Amino acid sequence: MDCSSSKETPPHKAWWTGETVAVVTGANRGIGHALAARLAERGLSVVLTARDEARGAAAAAELRARGLPSVRFRRLDVTDPASVAAFASWIRDHVGGLDILVNNAGVSFNEIDTNSVEHAETVLKTNFYGAKMLIEALLPLFRRSSGTSRILNLSSQLGLLNKVRDPSLRIMLLDEGRLTEQEVEAMASRFLAQVKDGTWQDHGWPAVWTDYAVSKLALNAYSRLLAARLGGAVAVNCFCPGFTRTDMTRGWGKRTAEEAGRVAAGLALLPPADLPTGMFFKWSTPQLYSKL
Repeated sequence: MDCSSSKETPPHKAWWTGETVAVVTGANRGIGHALAARLAERGLSVVLTARDEARGAAAAAELRARGLPSVRFRRLDVTDPASVAAFASWIRDHVGGLDILVNNAGVSFNEIDTNSVEHAETVLKTNFYGAKMLIEALLPLFRRSSGTSRILNLSSQLGLLNKVRDPSLRIMLLDEGRLTEQEVEAMASRFLAQVKDGTWQDHGWPAVWTDYAVSKLALNAYSRLLAARLGGAVAVNCFCPGFTRTDMTRGWGKRTAEEAGRVAAGLALLPPADLPTGMFFKWSTPQLYSKL
């Protein structure tokens, strides 16, 4: 399965129509903006979201000016329960539902060569808790047509199990039969408590970009559990774009946001017959999260 090809799917093979709704969070710039553009180019109805009203509206207007009239902007702060609830109500009342959700909104305050956890609470609140809160709010609004409803969570290989140095934590996360969403949230809360009391370095958390890595560790685990809970009614997968040149990486990286957006769009639009669930895509290669 190669989603990195530059070839476009022939129109007659597309499973989607202009009525297919894709929501892309944090899409006023970077990978999210590139992904929203790609989905709109493929003919989907795209809802572009951002925390900042002016920047989000300008980003959507820029895409419409490029000849993509199906792009709409709606303000959304995934860390704010009221904002999430208002967004879900708007999707229900004014859009009628959705088919694709791409959780792209995320933050990191660390420099590439540092490992500060000064902003750990904000990072976890955005990258994990915010994505989870939005998913749970929107789940009832998915149209759930066979093979077409899907969630793609932008993640990172920094949050894979091979980055966890605590054997007991790794065992807990690998126990697919017993692991619960409550335990994943408890893990994130435990990390934040250890950050506050200054003991986090003694507990085997990922060593690189620790707060960001833990947020993605929690998101990966939750995504795997959600995929099992939904049983394929809504496919749930994670995508690691790798080291991409965005504001988050201060312009460093091996790939452009446009390249990452193209691959993410390919994953978001996989044909129903080829659509897996519970997978972690490292670039365009699907791998079982629990085996990494």
